[in-house]
Amino acid sequence: MAFDLSGKVALVTGGGRGIGAAIVTRLAEAGARVVAANRTIEHAQSLAESVPNVTATGFPGSGRAALKRLVDTVADENGRLDILVHNAGGCPWADVEDLTEEQLEAALDINLKATIWLSQAAIPHMKRNGWGRILVTSSVSARLAMGGGAHYSAAKAGVNAFIRGAALELARTGITVNGVEPGFIAKPGRGKMGTPEMMATLGGEIPMGRMGEPDDIAYAMLYLASEESRYMTGQTIVVDGGSSLPETGYAVHSLWGKP
Repeated sequence: MAFDLSGKVALVTGGGRGIGAAIVTRLAEAGARVVAANRTIEHAQSLAESVPNVTATGFPGSGRAALKRLVDTVADENGRLDILVHNAGGCPWADVEDLTEEQLEAALDINLKATIWLSQAAIPHMKRNGWGRILVTSSVSARLAMGGGAHYSAAKAGVNAFIRGAALELARTGITVNGVEPGFIAKPGRGKMGTPEMMATLGGEIPMGRMGEPDDIAYAMLYLASEESRYMTGQTIVVDGGSSLPETGYAVHSLWGKP
């Protein structure tokens, strides 16, 4: 099955590298005109130069007014907005006892607040079309725990709750609201977690035996952006290679041995 997004206009935040770049590429290949918004605009511009149907713009990161301007500008310049993908995210890691107000606000701003303000700005444009897709890159951390990331998990859990609430409110408008929960994905910017040694170690803890790739998330987003997902709303798809299935790492090692 080939998904057809011809005539659709999409905005993807965090669309310069990694998962975001993969999402931009797959939506564009399906026929959508895609605006890649990235805080480091050079990354989005480089992608736009290599992928047809893609243009680049800056991403303000946070702030209700700034995010509304971004959405309205994309809709005005392209005549419509059909698909919003809020993929930008992340936060500084810190243990709960050391967490600062600035670190907590950073986690909430980019992950949760930006989801809400971007969605709010996109809804009027999608209502005019009688069709829309609001999509968010959440995380398995919304339901699972990792040391140093309690504030990130809280923000992503809030994202999942927002997805459900917004989907209910918009269910009769033609707009669906869904998300994808990635597990460990090999991508730029992971620091020490992106070294070959650490990736091999992490891959050994995952039932499928490897870390995910950006396209693993992008193809799930492509489905959610398509007409074929029309009866699905208020949901998140877990794409983690089965890493949230075993009760402990021992369950994986007992089947396939340590890496």
